[in-house]
Amino acid sequence: MFKQVLRSLAHVPRSAKPAARRWYSSSTKSASTTTSTNLALTVGLTLGGSLAGYYFAQASQASSGPLKSTTSLADLKPLKYAEGESLKRGFQEIEALMKDDFTRSPSELEYHSDSYFNVHKANPDEKPKLIVYPHSTEQVSEIMKICNKYKIPIVPFSGGTSLEGQYISTIPGIVIDFSKMNQILQLNASDLDVSVQAGVGWQELDEFLKPHNLLFGPDPGPGGMIGGMIGTSCSGTQAFRYGTMKEAVLNLTVVLADGTILKTKQRSKKSAAGYNLTGLFIGSEGTLGVVTEATLKLHARPNVESVIVVNFETVKEATKTVEQLLINGSSLNAIELLDSNMMKCINAAGQTTRQWLNKPTILFKVGGSNQAIVNENIKLVKNVTKENNAISFQFATTEEEKFELWQARKLALFSTMDYGKQVLGQDAKLWITDVAVPISKLSELIADTRRDLNQYEGKDGCVFSTCLGHVGDGNFHSCIMYKPEAHGIVQALTSRMVNKALEYEGTCTGEHGVGLGKRHYLVKEVGENSIDLMRQLKLSLDPYGLLNSGKVFKMDINDKHP
Repeated sequence: MFKQVLRSLAHVPRSAKPAARRWYSSSTKSASTTTSTNLALTVGLTLGGSLAGYYFAQASQASSGPLKSTTSLADLKPLKYAEGESLKRGFQEIEALMKDDFTRSPSELEYHSDSYFNVHKANPDEKPKLIVYPHSTEQVSEIMKICNKYKIPIVPFSGGTSLEGQYISTIPGIVIDFSKMNQILQLNASDLDVSVQAGVGWQELDEFLKPHNLLFGPDPGPGGMIGGMIGTSCSGTQAFRYGTMKEAVLNLTVVLADGTILKTKQRSKKSAAGYNLTGLFIGSEGTLGVVTEATLKLHARPNVESVIVVNFETVKEATKTVEQLLINGSSLNAIELLDSNMMKCINAAGQTTRQWLNKPTILFKVGGSNQAIVNENIKLVKNVTKENNAISFQFATTEEEKFELWQARKLALFSTMDYGKQVLGQDAKLWITDVAVPISKLSELIADTRRDLNQYEGKDGCVFSTCLGHVGDGNFHSCIMYKPEAHGIVQALTSRMVNKALEYEGTCTGEHGVGLGKRHYLVKEVGENSIDLMRQLKLSLDPYGLLNSGKVFKMDINDKHP
């Protein structure tokens, strides 16, 4: 039988890619489970090279069956990682490489494994053991090679602002913190693009671009960095006009689990060449490779921009307005909905120079190349809001007022936290989640969610919540403050909200990502076969399951997280 395999392989050209040789060899013979595994190991030891590596990974990870297009969780044996002396030696090599750019400080280990904003927590035996701070892609590559050699788990860390447990370790290993890879590498103003390292903050990038009259579209919460924004495929208030991270990235430099460095494409805005590798890594949450650099698409800043504040009696009237404006083809830069509780928090925080009505409110950004264009769009917005019973239509009258009003929207989470603690007590906890649905279903979903939340709010309630969202693309957030004893209630409320979004043909997350917190919803959303395909893709790039293991979907049958 061994000779038969050798004869089969002899007909495959040496120049063929490893994947082609694997396909050829697997298609030439259908063997039993035990025989296939033994043959794979025997051929691997005899012939070496990438073919051996693939079969070794398959033999160590898969429990039975021939090679398939997908891999279910049941197909995998429990993953094995470095421990004891092996882990110690691996750490020693990494520390020697990093010199002073590492730490085992308990406070830093804690900071890199938990935050108040994450309801998902690492168990004590899952927290990282070492934090490293690389300065370059090449240094990241050397770190990854050592981790691959010793089978040390890796969690990439950028701004630490993710909300679904993306950077919460599930296996003791290392965290790669990109805060020292914070260089803006090259601005190509005439081409409307910029190349940056993964640790650049979007706010710092925005300040850098202002003198050039340019902007970068995605604008998530304060503190977000490009690497994490790519990992979660985030968006923000400007996504309606400029798109999400999926539309904002031209190419990536990525380090794979074994230390291989690759660049996904060149700088052209358009390409029909090969697979969309850039898109593969956006939204993968560091499970397929570690992004170290990115070339980002830029836009000209609008010459004129106005902010309009419109109040309604009901959320339904507000969302109906948005539906109508979209159908009419109005040119808007942002459309943000804030419910009456959110407006109450903004007013209480004193972040704006004037008080606004505590009513469902839409903030519109209307921009253009000149005032005449902006005025035409303002007129359209005013007419449509009037048709939908708007009770107030006001402008932010000065640049300062425009800034503070939009800043109040950006700080909505913190306003909710402050107000919630006043109402519920300083030990109140936070649960924030997001969904997205077709816009025709948005008002119904928000109304359902508000009805559910109102049952537990009020004078003697255990919950205080705000609803807000990027309603132009059907995405909304629920920020829930709750008394510690109400954790189970809030878990049920958020579960109902997400399941309802899926019933409305929406998604379990519009921009926060899956992480640990929404893995079970992702299965409902896309189905087991899609998850099994994702798992197969991960095994192709990360056969030992080292990269942010357990995020997006389960890789180990012993994984105890929900």
